[in-house]
Amino acid sequence: MNLRDEDIPRSQRLLLESWRVRVQQIGVHIGRHGMADEAIIPLLLGIRHPTFFTRDEGFYDRALCHRRYRRYSLVYLAVDKYEVAAFIRRVLRHRDLNSQVKRMGTVIRASAAGLRVWRGHATREARLDWK
Repeated sequence: MNLRDEDIPRSQRLLLESWRVRVQQIGVHIGRHGMADEAIIPLLLGIRHPTFFTRDEGFYDRALCHRRYRRYSLVYLAVDKYEVAAFIRRVLRHRDLNSQVKRMGTVIRASAAGLRVWRGHATREARLDWK
């Protein structure tokens, strides 16, 4: 399941839908409107293999890697709010991240410069180019 944070504009959801990319929104489809950031991780743990997309930099934190059970992934989108849909699609299509199995247990930073990824017990973040 792909989830987007409340900070992602409706226009970007509509664009994703036009590309047939299914993304549900926190506060609309799941959870409640105005949820505190601290409540997001427990919510993700209760969902089957979610990938959470947000523009909130606080979610790009190595400590948030779900190491033991690899039950979710977090994607921090370091892009303009009107570029979000394009970058969500790019992340989901990237050859190293194009399946739930490849994304689970990761914390990802996506920007025009590329991807930075924290995985499980890694001591360094991986850098991936857009291909």
